[in-house]
Parts: sequence; structure tokens; C-alpha cells
Amino acid sequence: MEQLYQYAWLIPVLPLVGAMIVGLGLISFNQVTSGLRQAVAIFIVSLTGATMVLSFALLWSQINGHEIFIQTFEWAAAGDFSLSMGYTIDHLTTVMLTIVTTVAFLVMVYTDGYMEHDPGYVRFYAYLSLFASSMLGLVVSPNLVQVYIFWELVGMCSYLLVGFWYDRPAAADACQKAFVVNRVGDFGFLLGMLGLYWATGTFEFTEMGVQLETVVQSGIIGSSLAALFGILVFMGPVAKSAQFPLHVWLPDAMEGPTPISALIHAATMVAAGVFLIARMYPVFETVPSVMTIIAWTGAFTAFLGATIALTQNDIKKGLAYSTISQLGYMVLAMGVGGYTAGLFHLMTHAFFKAMLFLCSGSVIHGMEEVVGHNPALAQDMRLMGGLRKYMPITSYTFLVGTLAICGIPPFAGFWSKDEILSEAFHVNPALWFIGWLTAGLTAFYMFRMYFMTFEGQFRGNDESMLASLQPKFGPGAMDTRELESEHQADPHHHSETPHESPLSMTLPLILLAIPSFAIGWIGRPWENWFEEFVYPPGGEEMMEAAFEWSEFLIMAGNSVGIALIGLTVASLMYARKSIDPSAIAQQLSSLYRFSLNKWYFDEIYHRVFVIGSRRLARQVLEMDYRVVDGAVNLTGLIAIISGEGLKYIETGRAQFYALIVFGAVLGFVIVFSIV
Repeated sequence: MEQLYQYAWLIPVLPLVGAMIVGLGLISFNQVTSGLRQAVAIFIVSLTGATMVLSFALLWSQINGHEIFIQTFEWAAAGDFSLSMGYTIDHLTTVMLTIVTTVAFLVMVYTDGYMEHDPGYVRFYAYLSLFASSMLGLVVSPNLVQVYIFWELVGMCSYLLVGFWYDRPAAADACQKAFVVNRVGDFGFLLGMLGLYWATGTFEFTEMGVQLETVVQSGIIGSSLAALFGILVFMGPVAKSAQFPLHVWLPDAMEGPTPISALIHAATMVAAGVFLIARMYPVFETVPSVMTIIAWTGAFTAFLGATIALTQNDIKKGLAYSTISQLGYMVLAMGVGGYTAGLFHLMTHAFFKAMLFLCSGSVIHGMEEVVGHNPALAQDMRLMGGLRKYMPITSYTFLVGTLAICGIPPFAGFWSKDEILSEAFHVNPALWFIGWLTAGLTAFYMFRMYFMTFEGQFRGNDESMLASLQPKFGPGAMDTRELESEHQADPHHHSETPHESPLSMTLPLILLAIPSFAIGWIGRPWENWFEEFVYPPGGEEMMEAAFEWSEFLIMAGNSVGIALIGLTVASLMYARKSIDPSAIAQQLSSLYRFSLNKWYFDEIYHRVFVIGSRRLARQVLEMDYRVVDGAVNLTGLIAIISGEGLKYIETGRAQFYALIVFGAVLGFVIVFSIV
């Protein structure tokens, strides 16, 4: 068994090798490599499958009581400074490895069907493999510096994948937006990391927390400075996990192909932020003010994402704002001390959110046969409806994911979300209320999506509906004017109705539906196996609190009750048609526009940062032109004038020079005589 740990470094290396081989093939022999589509897919998927098997083996070993394994080597040393690199295998690592490799493996299988006709098929697999390698390297990192290296690699891969269709202006803009917003958070992360090293003298997670507590208590640094360092580090997860106010990049990331949307939103990039909070928990828990900021940031983000998702008509953007909201739940859990609850929700969410995104890809794949290859139309739920009859597997798996994310028992999301709400209630009832209210909004917008997509009559062939879709920009509405310049709408429909996706796409949906339904049972509160396995650093010494059925039933009843209310309202509006949602939108037009325009964050950021940066750049240009260039030009002018004047004096005659010296001496004598 020990030999298994000696080769654990292969987990991030195998996908990296696959990406490198395929990438070199594309660079050196592009046409030949691009023609080996199936061979490349089998090669990449096989390597990912091998990492998944190895990850499950390590998980089973840790479950059976194997001690934590750390393998490091000295990477850099100078005087007293020493930096190690390597990998660590502990309970948190093995859980994250299994989540990432499982979802990545199923997404890669799904990609074969979804990207079947795309000319960038091979390149996409290379990017996926590199992305998986970067995330796996981050998970096994034993210190903060190595985490930061792979953190940036994950960001780079997201840039490549979100902008995969780089010939589309919308995709090019989206990947740049993701890159810039994440750089803001990552800069804060870097400053905080260096500040913590200055204060503690180490990059090791646990030791950093111990040293920080010591220096604060001894008065070497103030608690406010320690809080500043913690907040700066937290800026990294704020950007990666799309928390307010750096959440604006994630909905735009939907411009990438749907498989990467599933991978980013479920198990890799956005999960990296929550994972970093878990790794940095020994530091954060020593600074209560930082924990409070984390909790309130998560709560507000959860509510923000849910309120915007209410007005989505684009199926992928609806799921994107849902992801923002669910990530807020995880961050909220971390902030209130619910370490296990947050990671448990990360695990359950990874499975059902990956399935929901892959289901949306299946729907889009089917809709393109009806409306043509126009993303604005293929993703618009107003043109769907009745798809359950044509796409039963996609429909039922989407329903499973919807029930899971809404927290309906016994689906996975019920157990993890209920635990978060319980933890929040014990710390601050106001935080619990925000989470509870958000749970009701979640049930409403998710069942709204389900009913609009899969129930009722199919609307994809309704010419009046097609004509009524105006080219306006906002949540749930893609800018069709832009799309007309990118892709000419396909005037020829391939079929009158959608069809079910091929087995390569539906099989991952079925496999993901199993944990979406059943995996929550390992975290049931009266026998919480997940909590016994994944606990905060030092938590193995904590006494297990007695389970109280009365408290559980009250908390669970409240969360399920608000979810059922949301479900019922969505059913009355979009299934039974008893309530007219357009009439409500007209009555509450201000609130509707507020949600439709995403709380106007994009407009505010554009005016403050984009236009403001341009104005500042113009002012700097004026300063450079008038002051800096002016000073340089003035210096040159003085040199010219002085040179022109001196050339008449520099005659080369010794008598003239002697006369000048005599005159200067005479002048000094006169001056000093007068003084």
C-alpha cells in the first residue's frame, strides 16, 4: 500500500503528459494530429481514467486508516530561506481528487459526442487534459507557494477554454473578462501570501496558522494587520469562486463549450476557491473578523445569484447564476465554522451541477437540429418546452439534478444544504434567514427552468415566438445583433423536433444522477460518515455533538417547506399557467429590471473601471505629452541654444581665452571688493 503513495505524483502528471503529447502533435504535425480524433480522445480519456482509479485507491486507503503521507524535496534555498515542493495525501486531498477526476472523466466522455463535428475537437481535449492536471496539482500541493503556481495555471486554462471559439467576439471578450477579474483577486492573494510569510516565516498551512496566532498574541503584529493579510488571501477565492464583488466573470464564461462549463462550474476552477479556504482554515479561524467577512460575503453572494437567476431565459446563464448562489452557500459555511458542511456541499454540488450543465448541453445539442446553429436561439428556454417527450433521459436526469439542488429529501443537496443552514443558525440567525430565503428562490428558478424546458408544448417551431424575441441584451437574452455578425442564422431547419443525444452524452448523465440522488446519505446528521472522515485541522480532538431529532426536524422542515413553496409557485406560473408571470413582471417592473440587468453590476463596472481607466489613461497621456515630453524637449532646446551660443566663443585662439579669464578674474575682484 505504501508503494501506492510513492506513485501518487502520477495523478497530476498523467493528464499533463497527455496534454503535452497532443499539444506537441498539434504544433508539429497539425493536420495528422487533428485527423486522429478518436485516437486522441481514447488516449486522453484513458489517462484521466487511470488518475481516477488511482484517486479512488488512495481514498479507500485513507478511509481504512492510512496515515497522512507527505513527500517533499527542497526546491530553492538561500540562507535561512528554504522552499519545498512535493505532494501531500490526506483526507481532504483524496476527497477532492476523487471529485475532480470523476467529473473530469465523465465530462471527457461526454465531450466526444458534444464536440463531434467541431474542427477544434483535438485541441479541446488537450486543453481539458491540461485543465484537469492543473486542478489536480493544486489539490495535492503541500504549501501555499505551490498552490499559487497551480492556481495561476488553472486561471490560464480557463482563459483558453472559455475563449475556445476565439473567432467569436463574445467568446474573446468573455475570456478576457475572466482573466482580468481573476487577476484582481489573484493580486490580492499574492500580497496576502507574502504578508503572511513576512509575519510567520513559513508557507506551510498548519504551521502558518500556529505562528500567526502566536505573533498576534505576543503583540509582534496587530490583529488588524493579521486581518488584512487574511482578507487579501481571501480575495483569491472571491475571484475564483465568483463571490461578490468579483462574480461578474462567471456568467460570461458560458461562451465556452458546454463541457467546459460543466467542468469549471462543478469540480475545478470555482471549487478551487472553496478548497483554498479549507486549506487556509488554520489561518482564518485565528482571526474572527476575517471569518465574519467570509460568512457575510458568502450569504450575500448566495442571495445575489439567486435573485438574478429568477429572470434568466438562457438555460446556461440560469445555471451559471445558480452556481454563484451555491458557491455562496459553501463560503457561508466556511465563514461560520462549518468546515465539513461546506466541503460536503462542494462534493454533492459537483455531481448534480455537472449533470445539470451536461443536461443543458444535451438540450442545446437537440435544439440546434431545430433552430440551427444559433446559440441565442438554441439556449433560449422560451423556444423550448415539451422536451421530455423527445429527450426522456435528459429530462429525467435534469429533474434529479433540480430536486437535488433545491434540497428536496432524500436527494444529495438536501443533506448538505440543510447542514449549512443549521451551522449558520447556531452562529447568526440573520445568516440563516438569508440562506433559508435563498433556498426558496433556488427552488423557484430551478423548477421554472425545468417546466419551461421539458413540460408543456414545444415552441421551437412557433414562428411568432421566434419573431417576438427582440435583440436585447440582459440576463437570459443574448445579443442577437452581435450573433448576426458572428454567425449567420441557419435558415434551414434540420428537423421539426429535437432528438435525444447519443449514448456518449447520455451515459455520463445517468452515471452522475446516481451520486446526485444517493451520495448525500453519507452525510446524514445522525451518522455522519463524511464528517468523521473530513474534519477541520485539529478537529479529530473535538467531541462529537449529540444528535437531536427535534432540532433536525425543525431545521429540515423549514428548509424543505420554503423549497416546496418555491416549487409550487413555479408550477402555478409555468406548468399550470394559473399565474401570469408577465403580469407580475409588469406590476413589479422596477424589481424585474433590477434582476434582468444583473443588479447593474456590469454597467457600473463598465462606467467606473473601463471608462474610468480610459479617462485616466488619457490624462496620463496628456501628462506624458505635456510634462514629460515637454521637459525632455526643453532640455534639448537648451542644449541647442547653449551650443549655438558657445560656438561663437570657442574660437580656438589662446589670446581670446586669456582675455576671458582676465575678465572673469577682474569681475570677481570687483564684486568681492564691493562686498
